[in-house]
Order: sequence, then C-alpha cells, then structure tokens
Amino acid sequence: MKENGMNRRETMKALGLSGSAGILGLFGGISNAQGAARRMDEAETPQYAKAMKPLTIRSVRAIATAPQGSNLIVVKVETSEPGLYGLGCATFTQRAEVVLVAINTYLNEFCVGRDVDNIEDMWHAAYVSSYWRNGPVLNNALSGLDQALWDIKGKRAGMPLYQLLGGKVRFAVPCYTHANGRTPEETVESVKKIQEQGYRYIRIQQGGYGAVGSTTKKPDFKEAGFGGATDNYMDENAYLKAIPILFETVRKQCGEEVELLHDIHERVQPMNAINMIKKLEEFRPFFIEDPFSPENMKWFKLLRQSTTVPLAMGELFNNINEFLEPMANQWFDYIRIHVSQIGGVTPAMKVARLGEWFNVKTAWHGPGDVSPVGHSAHAHIDLAVWNFGIQEAVQFNDKTLEVFSGCPTMKNGYMSVNEVPGIGVDIDEKAAAKFPITTKSNWQVRKFDGTLIRP
Repeated sequence: MKENGMNRRETMKALGLSGSAGILGLFGGISNAQGAARRMDEAETPQYAKAMKPLTIRSVRAIATAPQGSNLIVVKVETSEPGLYGLGCATFTQRAEVVLVAINTYLNEFCVGRDVDNIEDMWHAAYVSSYWRNGPVLNNALSGLDQALWDIKGKRAGMPLYQLLGGKVRFAVPCYTHANGRTPEETVESVKKIQEQGYRYIRIQQGGYGAVGSTTKKPDFKEAGFGGATDNYMDENAYLKAIPILFETVRKQCGEEVELLHDIHERVQPMNAINMIKKLEEFRPFFIEDPFSPENMKWFKLLRQSTTVPLAMGELFNNINEFLEPMANQWFDYIRIHVSQIGGVTPAMKVARLGEWFNVKTAWHGPGDVSPVGHSAHAHIDLAVWNFGIQEAVQFNDKTLEVFSGCPTMKNGYMSVNEVPGIGVDIDEKAAAKFPITTKSNWQVRKFDGTLIRP
C-alpha cells in the first residue's frame, strides 16, 4: 500500500464509493458508480426507472352485445389518462339486463375518482359496499371491474396479464372441447372429427346434458298442460343407463390415448350419480364434472370413498369461500370456476394458489356465454399457474370477431393469447351495437311428472 502511495484512510475512502455500489464495482457489477450516476443525469431516464403517475377512474360503464346468440356484458373502465381504458367480462347471460343496471348505476358511482392501481383494495371495498355479499348479479359486475383493472395495469406496465401473475409455466393452454350425438355411434363420429383437429381432451355427451331433448316421447306433464311451453324433459333412468354404454363405445372405437370427460350437470340424485360414476371407472375418465348440485356438497365425502374417478366441481359456486372446505378435504380434483361469477382475476388467483397446497388443479368454466375478454382472462391465468389442469375450449364466429379484436386463438387443441399488454382483447362498440341482447333464457328441466330438476 505504501508502494502505491495510498494510506489506510485513502483505501477505506475508495472502498466506500457510493456505499454498496462502490463495493459492487470491485466485483464487476458497477465499474464507476459516480460516473454511472452522471451518465444517468445526462441521458433520459429509462422507462423502468420512471415513477408511474397516479391515475384515477373517470367512468365505469357496461357494453352489451350478443353476436353469437348468448348475451355478453363487458365492463369498460376509463381512466384520467386520455385513451387508456380497461375491459372486463361481466356476463350473466340469464339476467343480463340486471347486470347492466348494477354496473351503470351503482358500480360507476362507487368507482369514479378512485385510484386504478389499488386492485386489491378496490375488490374488497366493492365486495362489501352493498353490505350483503355474494350473488351472481353483483359478482359479475365486480368481475368485470376487476378484470378491467388488471387490463389497465398490464397496459401501464407494458406487459401481458400473465407476466403480472408470474410469467408463463407452459407455452400454451391445453383445452378440451365437446362431442355430442343422439347415439353412442354418432358421438364416436364427433370424437374422431375432433381428434383430427389435434384435441387430446374431449368431453362426451349423448343427447346433451342428461340426455335432455334426446327423446321424442312426450312426458306426462306436457300432456297435462303443466309447466312452461318451452320446458325440457329429462328421463333420469334412461340417462343413467346410457352413459356407461357411451363411455364403453367411445373408448373401444377411439382408443386409449384420448382423454374423455363428461358433465352430469347436477341433474341426477346423489346416490344415482355415485353408482353411475363407479361404473365409469374402468373407462378411465379424465374427470366427471358437477355430479352434485351446490345444495348436496356433503355427498362428495361418500363419492370420494366410493371411486377413484377424478372429479370437477364449482361452476355454480358464487363465492370463493365455497371452495375452501371441499378443497381442504380434497373432495374433488379440479376447480371448476366461472371466473366472471366469483369476482374476477383477483379471487380466481387466490383459489388457484390454494389448490397447490391440496393438489387440486384448475379447470375454468369457459362456455359460449363468456365474452372473449373473459376467455382471454382465463387463458392468462392458465399460462401462469403451476397447478393448471385443463381449459374449456371456445370457438368464435365471424360476428364475434367483428365485435372483438385480439381474441384468444385455438390451434391443435391449444389456446393462445394475444401477446400485447393487458388482457389483449378490444371491442368495437359500433359493431357491438348491431347485435342487441335479449331477456330470453330457459334453464327449466322437469321429470315426467313436472317436478323441476336442479341445477
């Protein structure tokens, strides 16, 4: 040190350049902290180092459209930054008009002036603001708001939503789609056509859910003039006999590689569902969906003890708390959540993360009565969560593609998102107005004597 003309004090001073930055410089991290600071001052501050200016919500409103037949509701959240807005799915197709009122009248008043970045606080505040929690109308309105706020945050960050959720853990989203027929042989033909499109996972039904509409027999309640003119009829015994035969036929003719799913749709009595599922075990279903209605959850304990067939449940749940007990008890294997029903991305991620602890996987509900914004939100979560199981596929017609740009795409049985900041879907409001919604909805199914069948 004497030879270099440096004393102890000077050495310590050199080592103390800009605190830890100076020490890092000795190891090649920062060669000259002071020089780097000067260069930073001289050059424009890079985008990542800039603070994001606070933004507030300027308006919240609903956009209604039905380009594919089902009523779709999209929430548009506009911010104090001109041109910056977010979109979210709030589709409750059976009661769409009521959701419009909840969004345009109540949610807008609640949100205007609030900080767009505080999603967690906003979610909880909206959740309790009406005092009574839960319910599909307010939950869908909240879901649309939540997704729209995540869309804005992604645009602000310059990242697709899945990046904000932790990044990709798979390159694309494996999906299942639907095969149907009036007979097992017709369903086999449908399965084979779908396999040619690259799908590995196929849900098989015969005559729709519970064989509704598969018979020309006129039920007694129709003869008696009981119920509504458009009410459907289901023969539970015929259904229970048909499904094991369907599985046997499809498995024999389509091979062992295809993964077969089936949806009971909560339409048979619990003990009958248990007995039927036991018969399906030898055909190795990927999962059996919704064996019981939400009112019969305790039957899952007996079902789990009776069979090893994987089970999926939850599309009729309104509240994330409904998932806690069955997941903790491992009563089912797949979380069948309708993301726009339980409050959006924020609660869906919480339930998905909880599933990791109990080896329960995701299987978001993705029917035609979810908007492309909602389907995209599903796919972004699917890309980011480790315990992903499967995703319901979707196909958009030309009218939907006219209304919505940036929709998720399907190829070889995989769903992919639009790789742009946010959720990635936009809406043409003029095109949306060409396809007005209706109030028509019929989910009524009856037994031969006219007794209503749940769900």
